[in-house]
Amino acid sequence: MATVLSMKEPKETKKIRWKDLGLSSAQLIDFYKRMLLIRRFEERAAQEYGKSKIGGFCHLYIGQEAVGVGAIEALREDDYIFSAYRDHGHALARGMDPKVIMAELFGKFTGCSKGMGGSMHMFDASKNFMGGYGIVGGHIPLAAGTAFGSKYLGKDSVTICFFGEAAANQGVFHETLNLAALWKLPVVFICENNRYGMGTAVERAHAVWDIYQKASAYDMKRGWFDGMDVIESYRAVKAAVDHARQSNEPTLLEARTYRFRGHSMSDPIHGHYRTKEEVEEQKKSDPVPRFGEELLHAGILTQKAVDDMEAEIKTIVNQAVEFADQSPEPPADFLRENVYS
Repeated sequence: MATVLSMKEPKETKKIRWKDLGLSSAQLIDFYKRMLLIRRFEERAAQEYGKSKIGGFCHLYIGQEAVGVGAIEALREDDYIFSAYRDHGHALARGMDPKVIMAELFGKFTGCSKGMGGSMHMFDASKNFMGGYGIVGGHIPLAAGTAFGSKYLGKDSVTICFFGEAAANQGVFHETLNLAALWKLPVVFICENNRYGMGTAVERAHAVWDIYQKASAYDMKRGWFDGMDVIESYRAVKAAVDHARQSNEPTLLEARTYRFRGHSMSDPIHGHYRTKEEVEEQKKSDPVPRFGEELLHAGILTQKAVDDMEAEIKTIVNQAVEFADQSPEPPADFLRENVYS
């Protein structure tokens, strides 16, 4: 179904709010296109899961697209990215091939992890995309590791690390922030606070609701931004990445965002922990149409361009599903690979 953007002027349209960032019209259009690709890819993944073509866990990024796209645009090709289990969106934002991502979801041998990882384990070393991880908070110290490597080798590459707010209660989160501050590592920790760790609201699990303030215990640079706004996501992460590159110092950023689907495909959209009314209210800040309408009113996008983009992305997603469908299963003897050296 094609997206028809509203012609009604948004209440807070700021047609030049990105001018100080030096972003070109082509970059702004690419922001929107990548968010739209993630949205359509994830919607199709949900459909294919319903057909039993995708098994196991499947955590969708619907609603959080602005964080991943804005943050990853702030990086260079030699910078490193670590993701958690909601990693499809980050992989697409980094430019991984939708075909190999879908094939991995289908458990096929042409997937980025040879079909052995599935939804939570997207990797592409050629893009310094160091993977999604299924253990909550387990990847956070790994991000400190690549940041240490960059500093040790005298490189000015930066690492960013995405995780959910529930991971901020894990002991390894605090241990890693302490070491990153102590050793002055070029790493940006990005907490995607979508308000619910599975079904537990943030106010029921955190004594301090402002997640970014947890960094104050380590005298670390910190802040929060509107994770439903791709420009503000880019602005905040770009400043933190530039700071890390110039000073070898870490930052903790809290992206305040919201997921429109359930925690995973086994979780109803609303569940028993939030109301339908709450979800519908949050959808008023949907980052995809919100930014599209802003570009439309700024004269950067036209409705025809949006329609053409929708058609192109539909083809890309259809081709990804077709590729995954036609790809072979991992051979049985592959089970012995990567087990013993």
